[in-house]
Amino acid sequence: MLYTILIGLIAGACAKLLMPGKDPGGFIVTILLGIGGAFLATFLGKTVGWYEPGQTAGFIGALVGAVLILWIYRVVRKKKAAAAA
Repeated sequence: MLYTILIGLIAGACAKLLMPGKDPGGFIVTILLGIGGAFLATFLGKTVGWYEPGQTAGFIGALVGAVLILWIYRVVRKKKAAAAA
């Protein structure tokens, strides 16, 4: 679990570099989304059968998960901002 968090921190930072832009919450939220992406990639990988029990997502899986969550986060925040206006 600690390994997943560590990989998620790095993946979140890289996801921010891959998807530049102004995010509500800034860099800290992006790193937290990266940690969530690592856990998402681990969960999906185990569900699909890519990872055995006890294995975690590697860096690439965590990065893909982080980018996916960051993209979803931006879409949801944009819809909320449009609805508020």
